[in-house]
Amino acid sequence: MRVIAVKSLRNFWRKHSSAKQALLAWYEEMEKGTWKTPAELKSTYRSASLITGKRVVFNIHGNEFRLIVDIEYRLSIVFIVWIGTHKEYDKLDAEIITYDKAHKN
Repeated sequence: MRVIAVKSLRNFWRKHSSAKQALLAWYEEMEKGTWKTPAELKSTYRSASLITGKRVVFNIHGNEFRLIVDIEYRLSIVFIVWIGTHKEYDKLDAEIITYDKAHKN
């Protein structure tokens, strides 16, 4: 899989250094992954939440952080939509948040 918007991960771990190793591990696993369907992904990441056919929420660093991505399985692309603390995640709607809204500051 090709991961898009990796800069979002780097920016996040600069503010939350405890997330760095977990995010690097997640990134490496994604780059090596070859999932063709949400079910295949779920068999590898049992704690991931499948929100829609392409939207997935990953628990990072013991569920301290949440990572929302869109996956285009046919194209083997993972697009990082949002990353934040679990507390921040509880305040948003993971199904409808967009990259633009997530990164406006």
